[in-house]
Amino acid sequence: MTKSPSLLRAQEGPVCRLTLNRPAQRNALDATLLQDLKNAIGELGSDETVHVGIIAANGSAFCAGHDLGELQSHRADADQGAAFFQNLFAACSALMLAITRCPKPMIAEVQGIATAAGCQLVATCDLAVAAKSARFATPGVHIGLFCSTPMVALTRSVGRKKSMEMLLTGDAISAEEAETYGLINKAVDDDHLPRTVHDLAMKIAGKSSLTLAIGKRAFHEQINLNLAAAYDTASNAMACNMLSADAGEGIDAFLTKRTPVWRGA
Repeated sequence: MTKSPSLLRAQEGPVCRLTLNRPAQRNALDATLLQDLKNAIGELGSDETVHVGIIAANGSAFCAGHDLGELQSHRADADQGAAFFQNLFAACSALMLAITRCPKPMIAEVQGIATAAGCQLVATCDLAVAAKSARFATPGVHIGLFCSTPMVALTRSVGRKKSMEMLLTGDAISAEEAETYGLINKAVDDDHLPRTVHDLAMKIAGKSSLTLAIGKRAFHEQINLNLAAAYDTASNAMACNMLSADAGEGIDAFLTKRTPVWRGA
């Protein structure tokens, strides 16, 4: 029997869809899927035909976090799994950094559960839309494994008190709560999820790809700086942006009341 790839890629116009494809494992992130997804993000980022990326999943769950069976199996290693654990969590962190550093906006399309590293994946994406039936949690405390790496992305999306509540209790929150707390952008009826994400992606993809890249980079550069440094970073970004052909085209199109033609330069 031919093994199905753990990650699928499909492109429709300027939108690239990456689909986690381990439905029987609730799309748990094993070492292979982590690397495949990181590689795909890198390829997507350098592909000039792609303006926006979507991370979705097959099956009833978005992502159940790390593959606990894989983790547990490495306790039989000579070092009790120490090297594997170190490498795996480093690879997970590298994936999240790749998403943040990718010049293309990334949207999470969430159904079912997004737990532990799956919740981290949602929090790391630039935007997230979820089905109303979706649930989010960092439940590591239930199994004696605090969700320390998911905590990094979670605390940058959700306020401190709610993040700590999720991390300390392991309790799940609903899609409506996730929207209220800023973990996702919106919760929609389950049967509207793919269309809502597609329409959002296409709306963003209609903008200048260069402008999107400049803006995403500046956003992440300034977000944790003090106020003065943040304004310095943003001012430099806008000055560089103004020198681009697309900014000249966009402003001229606005003044002459026509549709801009983007060059991505």
